[in-house]
Amino acid sequence: DLEKLEGEDLIMREHGGAFLKTVEDQVRNFSLMNQENMDKKALIGKKAAELIVNGDVIILDSGSTTTEIAKQLRGRRNLTVITNALNIAILLGSEAGIEVVMTGGEFKPPTLSLTGQKAADSLSGIHADKLFLATAGISLKSGLTYPSISDLVVKKAMIDAAETIYLVADSTKIRKPSFASLGALSLIHYIITDPYIKEEHKELFRSHDIEFIIA
Repeated sequence: DLEKLEGEDLIMREHGGAFLKTVEDQVRNFSLMNQENMDKKALIGKKAAELIVNGDVIILDSGSTTTEIAKQLRGRRNLTVITNALNIAILLGSEAGIEVVMTGGEFKPPTLSLTGQKAADSLSGIHADKLFLATAGISLKSGLTYPSISDLVVKKAMIDAAETIYLVADSTKIRKPSFASLGALSLIHYIITDPYIKEEHKELFRSHDIEFIIA
């Protein structure tokens, strides 16, 4: 199916997935592809920002939810933000009180991010107080899931570099698996989600000893 769509010039293929040709316009406009549930993501971004204090060294993963966190950090002082997201780096790069550190890596248009082994390697030897990790889907069986294999090494390196790991995910992503699995839910310490999370899904996180924070 992907080969057929590529032959019709409707998609561009990548290792482990594909993305629509319209991404070219989104890259030129520096807009993220996934703009669904932005009201929920804005709530999560505001709550996550409340957990960040002056002097913190944080890692912000790429994605629309973590971009909402970055928007809340403008005007802060004495922060170091490590990110693989070009849009987050530009958003915060001119802030006098924020030092922005970018990974290297291969450019991934849909998420305006840098990915692959070089991105992962650039996080070696770095220690961060907090990681705000994005996900495409959360599965009871597969744990944290993503649309592309190239994402996995970067996410794993982020987790290894951080003291405390916050997963930021709106409630629609729970029990909605994506293509590739990063690993079990036990990789994270907290999940920050929206008020529409179902009670049964709260139990899912409780059973894995993960604390959830409602935005």
